[in-house]
Amino acid sequence: MSTIVTGNSSKRWPRLCSPSVLPGDLHRLSGACPPEILTQIFLYCIPEDANWTPAPDLAPMQLTAVCRRWREIAVNMPNLWRRLRLEIGHGDWQQRAFCYDSYLKRSRGRQLSLTLECENNNWTELRSLLQPYLNQISSLHVGLFSGASSFPMVAADFGGLEELVIYTNGFSPVPAVAHVTHSITHLPPNMRSLRLLDMWLDFQVLSSLNSPSWAGLTNLEIVVEGLVSLPCLLRLCPNLSSLTMIGIFMAALETSGNLAHTKLQSLRFSGDLPMNTVFFGLLGLFDKVTLPNLRIVEVRNIGRWAHGEFKALITRSQCPLESLIFGGGVRTTPQQLAEYVTLFPSLKLVIDPTRSSVLE
Repeated sequence: MSTIVTGNSSKRWPRLCSPSVLPGDLHRLSGACPPEILTQIFLYCIPEDANWTPAPDLAPMQLTAVCRRWREIAVNMPNLWRRLRLEIGHGDWQQRAFCYDSYLKRSRGRQLSLTLECENNNWTELRSLLQPYLNQISSLHVGLFSGASSFPMVAADFGGLEELVIYTNGFSPVPAVAHVTHSITHLPPNMRSLRLLDMWLDFQVLSSLNSPSWAGLTNLEIVVEGLVSLPCLLRLCPNLSSLTMIGIFMAALETSGNLAHTKLQSLRFSGDLPMNTVFFGLLGLFDKVTLPNLRIVEVRNIGRWAHGEFKALITRSQCPLESLIFGGGVRTTPQQLAEYVTLFPSLKLVIDPTRSSVLE
């Protein structure tokens, strides 16, 4: 049983997915509830943070099978049909495509959140399916798995896209990485969040994109290797408020002048290395930047902490640092930690060796 609370009243409603709910209960409920109450119940049945493959025993498809009245209400609620996961590369595509298209049509122009799980390179049929909805898609997650050695579409094709996440199963084929780099050179005008997971990108290739469309990004998460230039990345993304960088990297020698980036608030690093590895990837990384709005810093798996460089950064930045988190695989000293507390008396200082996995 679940509880829905509206104002000061409380009413218990059976969860549709519960095995204790009998068909008679649903029919009595369908006849007793006014439409405005049913619409709230239907919305409550939809997961808020995940995209699901259509299934007859899950909402919203399940809602349409209870009775004619429920079907009419559910089919005419566009917000029920905004989240969808599409599986590409196995099974009967024509049958699934018909189901996906019927599902998407019911969204009636609302913003869509889609997950594409790609097992092969047959993108023609996928493009045909998605073409009418390109400007509706605001959030897109693309999984490139073992049989997918290319990327289905160019990000700029999605006119309404605000968030793009590209990920693999951890064994991304090299051709896929090259196609991904090409596809993100130009981003849609409303794009704000870009996360490239499980794909090792050459930072020199990434920084050479020099695309004006990256200026709109406010959140960036990347996995990189090689020599890294933080000023170069921040120049590419002048409105960035959150940056997560994972990989095996070292600071490149900076030949340009100092950069003041006024928007960055959150900075997270992970070396993606075993805890006993000696790694000096952050040494020199902060030398040429000033971050006057920096509030949150988290580091994991980077070996010896670049205390001197970081202290110099926060001192010259005069930033309102609120949270400093040291996860597993980071070596600090009690004296260093005490200095941070002296500089920021209200600082939330976290030392948690259990945070040893790659940042999520």
